[in-house]
This record gives sequence, structure tokens and C-alpha cells, in this order.
Amino acid sequence: MSIESHPNFCTIAGSSPTGIGLGRAGPRTGDGAASSAVTTNGMKSSAPVVRRTGVQGKQPVKKLVIKNFTVTPQLPKDYELETWKVLQQAVQAIQESKPVTSSLEELYKTCENLCHQKYGDTLYKKLSAEIERHVRTVVEGLSKNDSDKDTFLEAVHAAWTDHCRQLIMIRSIFLYLDRTFVLQTLGVSSIWEMGLDLWRRLVMNQTEIRSKVLGGILHLIDKDRGGDAISQPLVLSLLRMLTDIHMYTSVFETPFLQASRQYYHVEGQANVHQFTVPEYLRYVQQRLAEETMRFEGYLDKSTRRGLISAVEGELLERWTDMLLQKGFESVMVDHNLADLKLWYDLLTRVNGLEKLSLHFGNYVKKTGKALVVDPARDDSMVEDLLKFKHGVDEVVSKCFLSSELFLNVLKECFESFVNTRQNKPAELVAKYLDLRLRSGNKELSDEELESTLDRVLILFRYIQGKDVFEAFYKRDLAKRLLLNKSASFDAEKSMLSKLKAECGSGFTTKLEGMFKDMDTSKDIMINFRASKTHNKIGQLDLNVNVLTQGNWPTYPPAEANIPDQISRCQEVFKEFYLSKHKGRRLMWQNSLGHSVVKAHFPSGTKELQLSLFQAIILLLFNDVGESHLSYKDIKQLSNIEPKELGRTLQSLACGKYRVLVKHPKSKDVSETDEFSFNKDFTASLTRIKINAIQMKETQEENASTNERIFQDRQFQVDAAIVRIMKTRKQLSHTLLISELFDQLKFAIKPSDLKKRIESLIDRDYLERDKDDQSLYKYVA
Repeated sequence: MSIESHPNFCTIAGSSPTGIGLGRAGPRTGDGAASSAVTTNGMKSSAPVVRRTGVQGKQPVKKLVIKNFTVTPQLPKDYELETWKVLQQAVQAIQESKPVTSSLEELYKTCENLCHQKYGDTLYKKLSAEIERHVRTVVEGLSKNDSDKDTFLEAVHAAWTDHCRQLIMIRSIFLYLDRTFVLQTLGVSSIWEMGLDLWRRLVMNQTEIRSKVLGGILHLIDKDRGGDAISQPLVLSLLRMLTDIHMYTSVFETPFLQASRQYYHVEGQANVHQFTVPEYLRYVQQRLAEETMRFEGYLDKSTRRGLISAVEGELLERWTDMLLQKGFESVMVDHNLADLKLWYDLLTRVNGLEKLSLHFGNYVKKTGKALVVDPARDDSMVEDLLKFKHGVDEVVSKCFLSSELFLNVLKECFESFVNTRQNKPAELVAKYLDLRLRSGNKELSDEELESTLDRVLILFRYIQGKDVFEAFYKRDLAKRLLLNKSASFDAEKSMLSKLKAECGSGFTTKLEGMFKDMDTSKDIMINFRASKTHNKIGQLDLNVNVLTQGNWPTYPPAEANIPDQISRCQEVFKEFYLSKHKGRRLMWQNSLGHSVVKAHFPSGTKELQLSLFQAIILLLFNDVGESHLSYKDIKQLSNIEPKELGRTLQSLACGKYRVLVKHPKSKDVSETDEFSFNKDFTASLTRIKINAIQMKETQEENASTNERIFQDRQFQVDAAIVRIMKTRKQLSHTLLISELFDQLKFAIKPSDLKKRIESLIDRDYLERDKDDQSLYKYVA
């Protein structure tokens, strides 16, 4: 048996002359193969050479030589046609969903052999024509389909699914063609792309079919938006079909976005008037979430930006101004953090935060101004402002994510309305701190007190007239220190350090001096009690605070006839102090003196904490027994100023603890009244505080403080004017006023500045230009 070889195909001797090998030919052996002659290169080989080896029983090694055919083999007649028929039958069977008679391996090899014989181009064209023929039959069937939208979409879906499945199977048969001829030939599409192109050209370019498919898909999406159940896999399949054939954008996306915009245009216009603002915002949030879910369900992600933009534009951006005007303030009043967070999240989408911040600022200004300008609310102003500040801070941090935009708006708004009422907020902040730092304030723990100080300090930052705050804070601090009314020295020192960090050491120099004086006074009293001079005061327990006049508030002299026992103690201490500090002068401030007096009532002995003036008046009744003293008698004997006398008598005879009895009984003290010792006085406490009157601010003290503030401001304005003119030498009135506004740390009217300029001109610090009266010159 002989075996012949050819570079491209093999023939087997004794087989049918038209037989085609399906596998690669290799040396085959049959009966008598061991003794067959093998030819190669057309020549007969010589007899086998037997080589002997040293090992007996082994067969000799044979040398095999293979030679080429002497004649080139010829292809069978109609080989290409007959071979195509086999492949065509397989393709048609696949398209008709019938069984394929030949095995896929045989079909694949048949395609490979045709490609080897250079029939790739013809094979590709015939395959394309066969697929096109089938697609045309599909088009014909779809064109005759007059069913409803949903049924028609199902038919298109089925046809498309079949087409894809058929292409996959066909490509597996013609895979060799796809990987050789198609890849090596320029401008030829792969079998898969060719199938998609045919579907695009023959099916989806049919106007009627395309319109039905688009209309059906849009109809299903509208049903989905309306809450009806739809077949999402159907929509997904059809949209992927459009994506695969590169018609998603042109055929579906543009009309879909237009339809979506129109859909939400109508729906938004209806709902914005029907819903409340919070309801409408939640509706918008729900719609955005639903549209986002459609990308996970069936929409292509490329449509996301356009669709979300359409929803945001029609439901939100279009109505932003109206919604803010209609419902933002009520949400702020209700302090609804969830709705405010929703406001922020939604308006972030449409670049609406500037508008939101504007309405937020308007609300803060309106509400804050109402708290500040109403004199009836002065007693609770600071507490109300702190609560309001805490509320809006919570909104900014939790709802607006501490956005710098809203933090700046909040700062500007507070600075604006807090200073609407000049000087008063600064005064009330100082008094609020005094109330919190006094002894007897048991509402707050140390941690809560520290937190309150921090919150008050935030309000303090917004105040322009910090000199007003300083004046009132200093007066109240003096009373707390001198009358032992401070709740905690640690809290006092903490507040002082906060003010120093906020305003600098210059702001707190005198306040620190007050604390230093108190410490120095303790040392002085230790030395005094250790000295021999102390024995001269007898059993009276004397305590003196020596103050540096420049550090403390200015107190008007308060005359009074001091009892001899107290007066003698004052002289003893004065002698001791001047012996240690020569050249100094002591001035006794009677209005700040206080004492503890033992009073013997029939019900028992009580210790009364009194101001010096209260003690002077009560000691007068030791000499009269149960007799009455008239107002005029008390005035003559005590020598206390009439207004102070009236306040003191009222505190003793008309207050909570009535140590004296007023005749006749009434709430007010007049010059015709008479007073007697209250022998029926009773109280559950042994030590009774009656000197609270000293902590209360009188109208005179308030007026005096404001007057001193005004004078200090005049000095500051004068100094600023001279400083500016000394630097600039000459300056117009307008520029000088402008620079003064920049330098001065408190609000002042231009008319007041003009008065100070005139005063400096009168005192020859400035002069007007002879040619231009609005030009000022500095006089060296």
C-alpha cells in the first residue's frame, strides 16, 4: 500500500476519487505495511538497511524516506458549489430552527478547506446573501404584524433574540472564515457585525417598524412611571438591540429625553400647586430615585446625565424661586432638619445653593432683628439669641454640611442684626455673663457653665461696640469680686483668658489688674492681722480691699455718717497701711462696703448680711428701742444721699425680709413715712442675705457708665483723627471720614465725627484750607 502527500490535502489509495479528508492526513498503515515500499520525490527507495547490534533478539532500525508527488492532485469538479450546498443547508437549518444533519466539526472543516482553496471572498458573500435573505423574511413578517404595541414589541424581541442566536451558531461554523479572511481583508466586517448591520439596514431602517418600536418602548416607560408593572427584560432587550446596532442615541435617546422633559413638565406643574412644599420636595426626591433605578433596570448609562438633568430642570430648577418663597421660612421656623437637609441636597443638584443661602440669610436677619430691637425682650434677649444661634448652627452643620457659603452668610447676618440696636446688645451680653458668674447660680454645672461662656463669646465676636461690653463687664466684675458674689474664680479666670485670646492683652489689662488687686489685698490683710495694730480694733472682724484706682470703675463719693466703732477700725487700718506704703492716699468707697450684723429678735438671733448703708440705718434703732424713727430723722442721722436712702429703706421694710416696719404700709418710701424695729420678724434661715440691693444696677450707675463710654469714644475719635492727619498732612473731609470708619472699632454717626473734627480745629490741631473749606490740614 502506498501513501502520497500534498501540501494542501491528502488522498487515500483505494478510496473514492471524490473523497475529502476532514482531518489532517498522517501516515496510515494497513495489511503488509511493514514490507511496503515508500517513495519520495518520485523515486523508489532502496531496500532497507539492516544494522546489527550487539544485542540479540532486537529488530533492525529501518530508515523511512518520504518523497513529493510527481503529479499535482486536482480538485474534484464543482467542488466549491457542492461544498457550499452543504454549508447552506446547515445555515438554513439554523435559521429555520431545524436540526443540522452534519456535525459542527465537519462543517467547520468544510469552511476551513474552502478558505484554504482561496474561496474565502465568495464564501463570505454567499453567507451574507443567505443571512440577508432570511432577515428580509423577518422584515416581511414584522411589517404585516398589526397587533398592539406590547405584542409587537414581543415579536421584535423574539425576532431579535432568534437573529442573535442564529448569528452565534453560524459564526461558530464559519469561525475559520471570520478569523482568517475577515481579519486579513480591509473593509470587511466580522460575521457578527455583518449580521448586526443587516438588521440595522433591513429592519430598523424601516420607518414603520422603527416608529412602532420607539413608540412601544416609550409607552412602556410611561406605564412604568405611572406605577404599572411592565416587562423590564423586554425593554432591556430592545434597548440593548438599539445599542448593539448603534441606533440607541439617534433612534431612542433623543426622543426619550424630549418625551421625559415633556412628561415632567406637565406633572411638575400640576404637583407644585397641589402639594405642600415639603411634600413636593419628597415627590421630587422620589422621582429622581426612580429615574436612577431605571439605569439599573434597563436604560443605558449614557442617558443618565440627560435624563436626570431633564427631571431636575422641570421639577426643581423651574420652580426653585417659588418653592423658596412659599415654604422655606416655615421649614426653618419648624426646625425640620430632615426637610432642610432635603432642600440642600436637591438644590445642590441645580446650582441653587446661592438662592438657598439668600433665603437662609433673610430668615436669620428677620428673626434675629426681632429679638434685638424689641425693648420688651431685653431681659431674655441674650438667652433667646443663644438658643437661636444654637438652632441655626445645628441647621448649618447637620443640614448644610458646614458649607463655607452658609457659614459666611450666618456670620454676616449676625453681625448685621446684633448691631442694629447700638450699644444695647453689648450691655446685655455683659449683664448675662454677670448673671451666670454670680454665686447662687446653681442651674449649671461647671461643664455647662464653660459651654455657656463659649457660646456667649460667639455672640461677643459679632458685637462692634466692644468698649461698651468692657465697661459694663468691668463694673459687674467689680461687684462680684468686692461683694464676694463670684460663683467660681476658675470660671472668672477662664472668661478672662477667653477675652484675652479674642481681643488681645490690651483689652484685659485692667481686668487682670482687678484680680491682682484682690490677691494683693489678701496679703495685706494677712499682714494686718499679724501686726500689733490689729489689736486696736477689738472684736470686730475687719476686711479691707485696697484697689488701684486706674483698674477699677469710677465710683462717685457716697457720704454717710459711719458709726464710731466702724470709723475707729478704718482709722486703725489706715494707720497700718500708710506706715507700710508712704506717699499713698486711701479713699473709702462706702457704696461698696458690706457687713454681717447680729440681730436679736424675740424668735431668735439672726445674722444679717447687709450693705454698709443698711447696717448704718439698722444700728440707729439700737438707741430708740421700740420707738419710731421718721424718714427725716433717719436721713439726718445717717447723712445718706436721698435716692440711696430711699432704696435702702425700701430693701429693709418692703422686701422679702422685712427687718423694719414701715408706717403706713406701702411698697414705696416717702418722706412722711416712719419706721420701727420689727420685733415679730421670723425666718427659717439663720444667716439672711439682705444686701442683694448692692448687686442691682441703678439708673444712675447705668447712665454714668454710658456717659463714660461716650467720653472714652470721643478721646478715641480725637486720637484717630490726629493720627491720620499727622500721617497724611492734609486730607479732604470725605477721605478723612472714610478712613475713620475703617479705623474705629465701634459704630458712629458721620455727624458725630464732624463735631470732633470741629473740636480739634478749635483746639488748633487742624485747620481748613483757605481755598477749599472741605480740605483739612494738620497743624504741627
